[in-house]
Amino acid sequence: QVQLVESGGGLVRPGDSLRLSCVASGLPRGSYAKGWFRQAPGKEREFVASTSWSGSYALYADSVKGRFTISRDDAKNAVNLEMNSLKPEDTAAYYCAAVRSSLAVKRADEYDYWGRGTQVTVSS
Repeated sequence: QVQLVESGGGLVRPGDSLRLSCVASGLPRGSYAKGWFRQAPGKEREFVASTSWSGSYALYADSVKGRFTISRDDAKNAVNLEMNSLKPEDTAAYYCAAVRSSLAVKRADEYDYWGRGTQVTVSS
């Protein structure tokens, strides 16, 4: 059974930093790109960041470029999202996902596996 479990969410103030982590288990053998998406209340799920299977290439949404960094720790089967200079508009449930691909992937409908999400709230 495949499981992706996110952690690290919480309530922070504008300008603060937060680090999300997602640990995967049970993935069938193969090369997986991994990504982070988010969904705010009343809005559609949107792409945040994705890393290639090798970790050598990443894609970012324009809204987070320069503030967020995605990385992977394959020894732990984990993908992390370092979030700096957080803004109130970053408030959302954050989901990690995995897709059998060597390349980073932006489209949510291409991902095969999803976590249940972790809430990030940025408020003063």
